Amino acid sequence: MLNVHTIPAFNDNYLWLIHQTSSLDAYVVDPGCGKSVIDYLATTELNLVGILITHHHSDHTGGIKQLQQHFNNSLIVYGPSNERIDGLTHPLTVTSDINIEIPHLGLTQVIAVPGHTLGHIAYYIDDKLFCGDTLFSGGCGRLFEGTPTQMLQSLTVLANLPDQTQVFCAHEYTQSNLNFALHVTPNNLQLIDYANKVSQLRSQNIPTIPSTIATEKAINPFLRCHINETQVAISTEYKIANIDDIQTFTLLRQWKNQF
Repeated sequence: MLNVHTIPAFNDNYLWLIHQTSSLDAYVVDPGCGKSVIDYLATTELNLVGILITHHHSDHTGGIKQLQQHFNNSLIVYGPSNERIDGLTHPLTVTSDINIEIPHLGLTQVIAVPGHTLGHIAYYIDDKLFCGDTLFSGGCGRLFEGTPTQMLQSLTVLANLPDQTQVFCAHEYTQSNLNFALHVTPNNLQLIDYANKVSQLRSQNIPTIPSTIATEKAINPFLRCHINETQVAISTEYKIANIDDIQTFTLLRQWKNQF
């Protein structure tokens, strides 16, 4: 079984330290801050052996060099081959998805999820999804490089993972995402209930992550662009009739950017 430790960093990043129950050898996902990882490891018996990178943004890659120096350049570093990321030892070429065997972690599905960046990838291990800045609880990443069509396809791929999949995204954006979601679909009862739970967690400074794929399909408007309720909201906001899924997503993302 895969164990996941939460390492907060910066204002709202989460770095995920992961290892199998049977092993003390661990990997860290998207270490934007090396010091945060080193400090956390000092409180455990875990031994860092590698790094998993989802995309090239510095708040996800900035700690690679410091961690390699601290661990005498012994770390295995996986990441997308088609993005400029210094320090990769195992660049991955992923056009749709591939299965790889990662030492000490086991079989890992690596999924291409372009949109936030063109080379963005996600890691799916033991019903746990590490999706960087593609899917957030209640939202999705901004389209810095990709197209709406690419991002919607990426989100659709993730939405098709098993419902019980735990979603480990890289930021604590949930509450602000839900404020927007409630503005779009204020009558979604599951969304209202989830927003109340999230509010309670954040009032105690407790992380809202992980979420699950089942939860996101029920409450996340960006996974519900095919649902009539979402399309009606977009049609009303933008005064456009007869819109399809991709038009809904495009305008929903535009609306969120301005919200």
